[in-house]
Amino acid sequence: MLLIWPLICLRLLRKLPLERAIVWCLLGGFLILPPIAAFDLPLVPAMDKFSIPSVALMGLLLFVLKVPITLWPRTLITRILLILFVLSVIPTVLTNRDPIEFEVLAGSDPVKFIVGSLPGLSVRDLFSVVASQIIVLIPFVLGRQYMSTDTGMREILLGLVIGMLIYSIPALIEVRFSPQINVWVYGFFQHSFEQMMRKGGFRPLVFLPHALWLAFFMLSAVIAAAALSRIVGPPLRRRYQAAVVYLLIVLFLCKSLASWVFALVLAPLVLLTSAKMQIRVAILCGIIAVGYPILRNTGAIPLDDILVQAYAFDEERGGSLEYRFNNEEQLLDRAAEKPWFGWGGWGRNLIRHGETGEILTIPDGRWIIVFGTFGWVGYVAEMGLLAFPLMLLGFQMRTLRSNQLSPYVAPISIILAATMMDMLLNATLTPYTWLCAGAVLGYCERLRYPEFERRKPRLFGDGPVLGGRAKPHTTRDMM
Repeated sequence: MLLIWPLICLRLLRKLPLERAIVWCLLGGFLILPPIAAFDLPLVPAMDKFSIPSVALMGLLLFVLKVPITLWPRTLITRILLILFVLSVIPTVLTNRDPIEFEVLAGSDPVKFIVGSLPGLSVRDLFSVVASQIIVLIPFVLGRQYMSTDTGMREILLGLVIGMLIYSIPALIEVRFSPQINVWVYGFFQHSFEQMMRKGGFRPLVFLPHALWLAFFMLSAVIAAAALSRIVGPPLRRRYQAAVVYLLIVLFLCKSLASWVFALVLAPLVLLTSAKMQIRVAILCGIIAVGYPILRNTGAIPLDDILVQAYAFDEERGGSLEYRFNNEEQLLDRAAEKPWFGWGGWGRNLIRHGETGEILTIPDGRWIIVFGTFGWVGYVAEMGLLAFPLMLLGFQMRTLRSNQLSPYVAPISIILAATMMDMLLNATLTPYTWLCAGAVLGYCERLRYPEFERRKPRLFGDGPVLGGRAKPHTTRDMM
């Protein structure tokens, strides 16, 4: 499946409008390709379900279909963040050249015996890490250039709705019969089966790394369906309203408290409030997500009070949250030893037994993984690239009325902000998140630099298209 996905991407690019093809190359690969499995080749990062769709898409667009791609954004801050994101890994590698050794003491006159070690980082690792950072940015670059129009942003939302409506079928099968589909199709189970059991039932994960990922994508689809139900005309509105209700039921059966709480708050927000109000909420969530490590380090977050409320709601959820907080405390202490550029890869950022090397802490939140691996510089670069489009959108909308904003940009901003909030607890950063961030940034650039839209080549839907066929985008075409 990993090998044939580039061929599927080529077929999609030749048959579909560009915006729709980009969505299904990235989203389809993430939903369908096997988790964990990867081609681990020398000198390059592991090629898996996260990287193969992005690399295949960029390669096909550049070298097969000859589609023009602009890599450099218009805003100075974004340029600085991009440079930091890619190049800050260089000092990370250079400051972690020494191996981490695990020792035991033996004899009455203690003698150290080296029983194992984690390798130091080398120039070979440098090339791989830089390449990995560049691959991560591919959806961001494509989103900025080609998904920032009304057509592109509509396809982002529509892809989530259709994708998760289809995905709900195997998800419901797993809710009833236990998570087995990855075993049936690919021959292995991708996580701890115990974590998939909750409240006398099962949490589905299908082909995703964890049940929490499926639940969050289901939440994103709820938000997307709610947004589209406000935008489309009466003939299709009932379909989207029914989709909202159905996806909410499936989300409830996923048994993920955080995603369920997000849905109860954000779905009404998208259904009932103005675009400006949605963007303000998205900005607030982005600020909280970016500032969380600072607040966490200074003790400004009342962790004890949060745990009391969690235990009052559900003892099992409270225990899980306390375990996360305890892990974060230990990992923060570890990260504080190399605060600027982190510990790098090979699991060097984890707490391990001093003699056996056994991992004693498991990082859950994306923020603590990035903070420990790449330090403050890497954290600011990654979270800045995700949050800055929201800040720029807030600045741009000051001179506009709600009805002058694209009806699609606010719900995409909500999905992006919800992902950033969820990343405080889980590592749910995906290529689709980067696609959303790029789309919001590109939309802001179109507002700020109208000449950008006039000079952009029109390749699909509005003029000449690859393959010689123009495909119209109509409201009815959305379903």
